[in-house]
Amino acid sequence: MPAPSVTPYDALLVCSFGGPNATEDVVPFLRNVVRGKGVPEERLEQVGEHYFAFGGRSPINEQNLALRAALSEELQRRGLDLPVLWGNRNWHPYTVDTLRDAHAFGARRILVLVTSAYASYSGSRQYREHLAAAVAELDAETGGAGLEIDIIRPFFNDPGFVDANTAAVLRAAEELPAGEGLHIAYVTHSIPDTMQDASAVTGPGYREQHEDVRSVIDAALRERGLEVTSSLSYCSRSGDPRTPWLEPDVNDHLAELAKSGVRRVVIAPIGFISDHMEVAWDLDTEAMETARELGLHAARAATAGVAPEFVGGIVDLVLERAARERGEDPEVVVRGDLPAFPDVAPPGSCRMRHGEVTGIPVLAGPAD
Repeated sequence: MPAPSVTPYDALLVCSFGGPNATEDVVPFLRNVVRGKGVPEERLEQVGEHYFAFGGRSPINEQNLALRAALSEELQRRGLDLPVLWGNRNWHPYTVDTLRDAHAFGARRILVLVTSAYASYSGSRQYREHLAAAVAELDAETGGAGLEIDIIRPFFNDPGFVDANTAAVLRAAEELPAGEGLHIAYVTHSIPDTMQDASAVTGPGYREQHEDVRSVIDAALRERGLEVTSSLSYCSRSGDPRTPWLEPDVNDHLAELAKSGVRRVVIAPIGFISDHMEVAWDLDTEAMETARELGLHAARAATAGVAPEFVGGIVDLVLERAARERGEDPEVVVRGDLPAFPDVAPPGSCRMRHGEVTGIPVLAGPAD
């Protein structure tokens, strides 16, 4: 068996959503997020209150720095020399600036970890558009930077991600008082129904990916002797209230669970890899308050964060992709019933709306 190698890659880029670092950053950051979507200024101020409640500083930044450090440590532990970089779509450090610096220091081929485990427009294709725009900007500056960018496939069913979430649910369950019946309320970010439909055109859709993770974790809990029921609900919907989004909302769902007699609940944010604002506000603040008002005993499971299982799994994915790029045939291991997603997205995948061809350039797949 050949020794583990990161060849042909010069660096690993953690590419994330971004978040404000101070109160004065909040509204400019939100303007970046909704640019071109016609969201009124008063709506930005309302959403901004979530950030102001945390001093204007999003927890996503510390999470990304911690993940970057953990990945570097794991790579070094395995004797692998691969710098780990960090760049954002919507706030400093911007991806294009990080790539510019990497190019100046000699990087020519970079593997990207998008901080979303699931395939959808907002979780995968939008990042592919973003990275294509960053490379085009650098090419325009340099007359052809010569950067080659690859993207790690969606990793929702990677053993490291699933095992980290399973362990987190088990720890949260131990926080609850003893009693009969335990419900796991799995939660993810809601998306418009049209985006869900488009995500299912070329493979398992966004909702189906989450359901697969849910079933694997449920099975693991039962193997450990826990009697559980479970469900999938959503948080953080935004935009025009007349536009259908995936439901039920987690707060509405908790009310229905209480009506049905459920008394012990673990809220498990499997749709997120870290405790950023949608977790800190929508779950830790709003959903936990809802649970208290309903008389539910509730505990929130941790996200994958920098759990050793998750970090080790990402490094395994780096080695898997590097081996394929060298022409090898590495073993691909997944949890659940769904196959591993392809490295290069198929034509028509994960559009914002099925059949809507925007012509926006993308990486890791055709600009169909």
